[in-house]
Amino acid sequence: MFGRPPTATATATTTTTRLVYCWGAKLIKNSHVHPIGRTQFVRLKSAVSAVASELRRPPPYYLPGLVASDEDEDIICAHKNSGNGVGNALGQSDTCKVVEILNSLREEPCHALSFFDQLKEQGFVHNVSTYMAIIRILCYWGMDMRLDSILLGVIKSNDKHLGFKVSDLFEALIEWIEAKGPESLIRAFDALVKAYVSIGNFDEAIDTLFQTKRRGLIPNIMTCNFLLNCLIESRKNDTAVAVFRQFKRLGLSPNDYSYCIVIKALCRKGSLEEAADIFQEMEEAGLTPNAFTYTTYIEGLCLQARSDLGYEVLKAWREQNIPIDVFTYFVVIRGFVNESKLKEAECVLLDMDEHGVVPDAYCYGSLIRGYCKIGHILKALALHNEMATKCIKTNCVIVGVILQCLCQMGMADEAVDQFNNFKELRIFLDEVAYNIVVNALCKLGKLEAAVGLLDEMKSKKMSLDVVHYTTLIGGYCLQGKLLDALKLFEEIREKGLKPDIVTYNVLALGLSRNGLAQEALNLLDYMEGQGLKASVVTHKMIIEGLCTGGKVKEAEIFFNGLEEKNLGHCDAMVNGYCEAGNTREAYELFIKLPKQGFSLSRSSCLKLLSNLCIEGENDKALALFEAVLASDDAPCKIMYSKLMAAFCSSGDMRKAQWVFDTMVRTGITPDVINYTMMINGYCRVNCLREACEVLKDMKGRGIEPDVITYTVLIDGHSKEKMKKDRCLPNAKGSKGEQNEVATLWSEMKEIEQKPDVISYTVLIDCHCKSDNLEDAAVLFDEMIDRGLEPDNVTYTALLRGYCRQGYADRAVTLLNDMISRGIQPDSHTMSALHHGILQAKKVQFCH
Repeated sequence: MFGRPPTATATATTTTTRLVYCWGAKLIKNSHVHPIGRTQFVRLKSAVSAVASELRRPPPYYLPGLVASDEDEDIICAHKNSGNGVGNALGQSDTCKVVEILNSLREEPCHALSFFDQLKEQGFVHNVSTYMAIIRILCYWGMDMRLDSILLGVIKSNDKHLGFKVSDLFEALIEWIEAKGPESLIRAFDALVKAYVSIGNFDEAIDTLFQTKRRGLIPNIMTCNFLLNCLIESRKNDTAVAVFRQFKRLGLSPNDYSYCIVIKALCRKGSLEEAADIFQEMEEAGLTPNAFTYTTYIEGLCLQARSDLGYEVLKAWREQNIPIDVFTYFVVIRGFVNESKLKEAECVLLDMDEHGVVPDAYCYGSLIRGYCKIGHILKALALHNEMATKCIKTNCVIVGVILQCLCQMGMADEAVDQFNNFKELRIFLDEVAYNIVVNALCKLGKLEAAVGLLDEMKSKKMSLDVVHYTTLIGGYCLQGKLLDALKLFEEIREKGLKPDIVTYNVLALGLSRNGLAQEALNLLDYMEGQGLKASVVTHKMIIEGLCTGGKVKEAEIFFNGLEEKNLGHCDAMVNGYCEAGNTREAYELFIKLPKQGFSLSRSSCLKLLSNLCIEGENDKALALFEAVLASDDAPCKIMYSKLMAAFCSSGDMRKAQWVFDTMVRTGITPDVINYTMMINGYCRVNCLREACEVLKDMKGRGIEPDVITYTVLIDGHSKEKMKKDRCLPNAKGSKGEQNEVATLWSEMKEIEQKPDVISYTVLIDCHCKSDNLEDAAVLFDEMIDRGLEPDNVTYTALLRGYCRQGYADRAVTLLNDMISRGIQPDSHTMSALHHGILQAKKVQFCH
């Protein structure tokens, strides 16, 4: 075309011309997006002509309308793909021409931006001048998002790729503003700060703002607020407060949102008093806090576990007619829930009603979540029904929490029923809710229903992911349907979904539990071949699964074959031994581990201790307990309770008392169950005085005895009387013991501990053994009047009492009543009646 290869200079200038032409061609081609007017078209053509003229080369005759030829494109691509690049070949005069063209497009910002971007895409390296040109245009037209994008690109590029330093651009902006006034480019500094903040470069952002202020420019307060807020979200609360104080010292005037942000920072760092002082600063600055500012302070109190104080502040501000909205109440409710103070949270809900504030789904949802967390599902459902009566629309999050709670409480059937009720009420149910119920159906063994639910999701165009399929795979494994599980596993891959580590873990567990040890190991190899590294959880599932499936030896081989063992592996082996009933092997492994540098986790220790106690290995359980006690991981309360129960059951009250005292000494407060356990233990070994001392200590700590506690003591006094009766056959029970029983019974009723069937039975038996049949009969009738149904033991106790006194006819009548109520007599009942009839015959024969 040119007769000879162009020189380096010619190549550079030709390339610039081609870039201009090609940009014009693309602009015309896309004119339906950015239509070009005649004036603009003439200007572009003139600009291209000017470039060509300066390069001593007229525009090609085939480009009258700025249409580039294939040859031009080839030249551009050749330069673009060359080692040096187009940008490196262009000279300063070409850059000036680009700036000139950008300036000529000032009235057409979209076209100017398109031209700027096309040059960059073709390899042209923009410098400070070209960036300043496009920045001026974008600032003039208020195209903030485009400006943010360009400056973010500058920040992300390093100086080497840019060809200039960001500081050079900063200085150029300052010089322009000093010449033209701050209104011209102050927005560019805001964009620069936002760019630094968006990539987490807070130091540069802060420095840019301070430099701007030192150069006499006032930063935009919204930009300052953006920086402060991002600092807080990045948990740099101290920095945020320090920057805010520095802004004020430099003369910047914060607005109400600035103060609100600082209150949030101070609250999050626990400086509650300093946060309260901010309100006075706002007043001095002539600013009035808005509802959001007040809520921010209350939320800060709640985040510091001071929801009680937050609620008091809310009520105080409400009395001063300060605007308090529903979100403020929600913040307090959520705070109480997070502190497990559900009664207080519910009081806030009632308080809202009294003051005409309608609670929303978030208020109810938070409280429902709190009750579900402690397993109080009836209360959670009652609150959900209350929402419906108040026409407050529920949401899938609340529904999911309720369904999950039901499943965790072992109420899978109820979860399915509740799910169906929600569907009938046309409540929106998301993929999470469906997955919860699919899991519930799998646990119930209703796999067809679970598959049907997934089909229903597909029909509703809901997105099924790996989690849903994994849940169903787990269901198949639980039912031993491994072929179906493997088939579904293949289906996941066919659908283009990638099984994750959880999917492999579930499948490995299923194979292991069903005795397919080798298949589980093969799956492990396959998983690693897919680029997923087996986790400790995977190894644990295989070990425990093999043990549960009766493959203890295979589990031992797998455990011993692990190259790097850790605490999780050791826990799994001990748990596996315990599941398989190999408690002795589990204890032996526990003894060996410290020599290998390992120690069991507290949960595994609890499992082993439980097994030892069940099998009567109390001394080994005590040795394990003492080892845990000497470690950094102190025993949990359940561990104390199980060991205490084991010693009480075996009658070793000395060791039981030592465990009890150790628990108190370590700062764990015994509950009513622990105290009742000790009282029962002392009563069983006929140490009634010690049992009464325990009761005294219990009351002294402010722990109220329950029905079981009183029942145990009444039974203890009854047995003490029987022992004395055996020693002194002709002596009647002492009035002191009889009075003690009466006192305990009265005390139980005074504190509104309603006696149950067992309590009545124990006291009836006590009266019968004291030959006090009239009181026994009165208690029996009272029990029935209260709606309690006497059981076999109750009838037998009263029947035995009648027989002892020779009232065989009453005993027979009682037996008939017992049978008429559908209660079948057992061998003890019939033996007592038979003995009573014989005694009556003897008395009759003697007479």
